[in-house]
Amino acid sequence: MNNKGVNKDPTTQRESFIELLGQLANNSAAVVHDEIELVIQGTREKVRAVRSGVLTVATGAVIGFAAFMSLCASLIIGLTSYMAPVIAALVTGAALALIGVVIAFMGYKQLKKSILKT
Repeated sequence: MNNKGVNKDPTTQRESFIELLGQLANNSAAVVHDEIELVIQGTREKVRAVRSGVLTVATGAVIGFAAFMSLCASLIIGLTSYMAPVIAALVTGAALALIGVVIAFMGYKQLKKSILKT
């Protein structure tokens, strides 16, 4: 019988098996590490995109608020033709406060309804 390439030494076979298990463990750890890095990179990209969107919305809100204040000032100036400037400012402020209360109440009802659904 020809025993070419067949190693019947159990010690060598065990070492070979242990080496394979060690390589498997190392490769598995590397794959897990790479997957974690990939998830972290994806999360960073999403955070960058969200941050950019939030900054754009905040900038638009600030500009919109400035425009709203200008419109309020022009309303007060326009009302001074019909009443005293102090009264014009009070009427404008009261009207805006009433609108704000109505919108806040509508939001409260909507929030309450959505909380009760869950």
